[in-house]
Amino acid sequence: MHTSIKTSGLLLLAALATGCVQAPPQLYQWDAYQPSVYQHYQADSANLGEQIQALEQAADKAQARGVSVPPGMHAHLGMLYYNVGREQDAHAQFAAEKTLFPESAHFMNYILKAQKDVSQ
Repeated sequence: MHTSIKTSGLLLLAALATGCVQAPPQLYQWDAYQPSVYQHYQADSANLGEQIQALEQAADKAQARGVSVPPGMHAHLGMLYYNVGREQDAHAQFAAEKTLFPESAHFMNYILKAQKDVSQ
């Protein structure tokens, strides 16, 4: 009987201790980014406007919560802008990607150069 009381007490203590553990803070606000990328690769180009709107809303939500958007989101949004003819907005998104994630600078510069070559 005495052993079962000790065991019950230890189990209760363990349950209380694990209940106090908090989840680590989110590093990025993923929101609509992954579904948008999936939709894009399903060749659903008729919904480019919806994809752009979803990513813009996700970026706004992340900014409101004070968290960063995930790597690649600005680049993907820039690509969508470019596909609908919004080249200035695309360049701004590529610049934002380079600023937030400097390791992407080489690739973003390559994309910007490729766009210039196609435009000429």
